[in-house]
Amino acid sequence: MRTLHDPGAAAATPPISMQPLQLVQSAAARPWLIVLVGVLAMYGPTFWGLFNGLWSTDSQGHGPIVLAISVWLLWRRLPDLMASPAAPAPRSGWTLFVLALLLYALGRSQDILLFEVGSLVPMISAVMLILRGGASLKLLLFPLFFMLFMVPLPAPVVDALTQPMKLAVSYVAESLLYTAGYPISRSGVILQIGPYQLLVADACAGLQTLFTLEALGLLYLNLIRHESMARNVTLAILIVPISFTANVIRVVVLTLITYHFGDEAGQGFLHGFAGMVLFMAALMMTILADSLIRAVVAIWSGRSRSATA
Repeated sequence: MRTLHDPGAAAATPPISMQPLQLVQSAAARPWLIVLVGVLAMYGPTFWGLFNGLWSTDSQGHGPIVLAISVWLLWRRLPDLMASPAAPAPRSGWTLFVLALLLYALGRSQDILLFEVGSLVPMISAVMLILRGGASLKLLLFPLFFMLFMVPLPAPVVDALTQPMKLAVSYVAESLLYTAGYPISRSGVILQIGPYQLLVADACAGLQTLFTLEALGLLYLNLIRHESMARNVTLAILIVPISFTANVIRVVVLTLITYHFGDEAGQGFLHGFAGMVLFMAALMMTILADSLIRAVVAIWSGRSRSATA
């Protein structure tokens, strides 16, 4: 057993008050720096290809954002991670490492991004088990889960799930604008408003957009950290209709921009601005839903206390 004054123990387990930058500069960080270099060497070409390919498209433009937020979440957990007691689990860690390596090799050689990019999560988990153990891995569960939102899904799956969503968004957008008195009609996912035809594309109402908004909502939940599990679950469920509503708002905004300012405006800078409106609307509705849940919980708690008294 180590005493409280053992200098070796202090070096091996930096205090939780240390900042991430100080931890990186400490001797305890050397194994992690080696791991970081290995991960960058292994996955660097993968992400380089994504940045110059799939992630440069509208439908997958959320990938770099999810990656950046995931890295930030891992960085925030670094002090707690280094302060947690180390209990390495090499057997399970190396088993998972081999499986992740095989998954990466298969995805890289066969150009299957689902496997190639997705192998990063079990790879990081394996390294954590080898160096720190299961208790430390639990500290990174949310950042690793959040990282899954950047994994590209197979095109057939995306197409199969996206078409019903686009139809639903198109129908609701058409109904709202028709009720407001605009000359609009719809054929499938094509909206005809005045002299303009608009195709509701995957980037406007697709599965990847829904995933991005879901990730945004889950990030909000993680940062707020409500103690009530019922409140967290309720808000997590509400994220789905919030995401759908935000997609409808984006399509409506783009349709109105095109109708009033022309096709060039709808496809130019204002198209990107509508994407900002999408995320701002989703964030504001999430905060509003959270406030309403908090108010309902407060009223319910007040009635319960009154009934008990």
